[in-house]
Amino acid sequence: MTNAAITGWGTCMPPAVLTNADLATFLDTDDAWITSRTGMKERCVSHVPALELATVAARRAIACAGLEPGDIDLILYGSCSNGEQVPNSASGVQAALGATRAAAMDINTACTSFLYSLSTASAMIRTGVVRRAVVIGVELISPYMDWSNRNVAVLFGDGCAAVVLEAAESDEGLLGERLGCDAEGRASLRVRGIGCVYANRDVVLGDTLWDFDGQEIFRRAVRGMSQASAAVLEQCGVTPDQIDLVVPHQANLRIIEAVVGRTGISMDKVMLTVQRYGNMSAATVPVALTEAVETGRVRPGALVLMPAFGAGLTFCAHLVRWGSRVTPLAVSEAALSPSPRTALEMVNDIRARRASTSARSAAGLQADV
Repeated sequence: MTNAAITGWGTCMPPAVLTNADLATFLDTDDAWITSRTGMKERCVSHVPALELATVAARRAIACAGLEPGDIDLILYGSCSNGEQVPNSASGVQAALGATRAAAMDINTACTSFLYSLSTASAMIRTGVVRRAVVIGVELISPYMDWSNRNVAVLFGDGCAAVVLEAAESDEGLLGERLGCDAEGRASLRVRGIGCVYANRDVVLGDTLWDFDGQEIFRRAVRGMSQASAAVLEQCGVTPDQIDLVVPHQANLRIIEAVVGRTGISMDKVMLTVQRYGNMSAATVPVALTEAVETGRVRPGALVLMPAFGAGLTFCAHLVRWGSRVTPLAVSEAALSPSPRTALEMVNDIRARRASTSARSAAGLQADV
């Protein structure tokens, strides 16, 4: 049987860091309030477009696998913060890489986008449609964050990571997955102001307002991730004590603790990045997975459980058996340019532009009246 082995991995994290103290300069909050509720201390703010983050991460993952861009058959771009709707973002990565043989597809299931993309690429490799794929999880949330809303502004950050999948006959790669959607709760997490539906509404296109019911999201996220984890373990005939590492979606430390507790796995086996990066939506799992490999927490043959949930409310859990290699075959020189501004300066610039746009919109509405 043909499997889809993970043979390359790479991250691209923006260098500018926004701390809890930075947030406290314009929000009614402080480090203790944020940390106690979320486990977050800081998050990254990107000075470059998401396509640049994705291209650097993909180059690093391709080099890690000992391949060239021309060897890639498929690029999957998992994200809910695409710079454009048309053309798609994956085609931009294809062009930047020079991966002219590769098909290019975007997948948006919000925070689960990377893992849904992993399922898609693995299925296409198993069925012989492609042999090598790059799967990207990337988000650029800072430009459309509602920085006046404390409930969401403290949670999210920018970032990216990618993996390479290759056809293999060995027993490795994605062993099983459980995908689902709790659509009854989709209204609990909504970003208003993005999408064609807002072109003729009272919410200005691009001037976002976030609907975020934290208690409802917590309840449904814990249930969905726990049930999906239990289902995939049963499907694969694996017991919780056999899991070597859990790499969960990093939405909130309390959610992670609740899911892991219900699954019957010790927190000692959990890879945490929430304190340093916050919630990067589709990028959280691949960034945490790559850092786990690079820090020696993923060993050859390891069983890795990856549960996640996102707006929709989509949820999933994936069980992966790692291969024999945990070191890169080559290293790419691709890198971001240094950030010319601090994270707080970039956020304050976004806030100023939003305030100006809102003022002009309000003036326009009054003139119409």
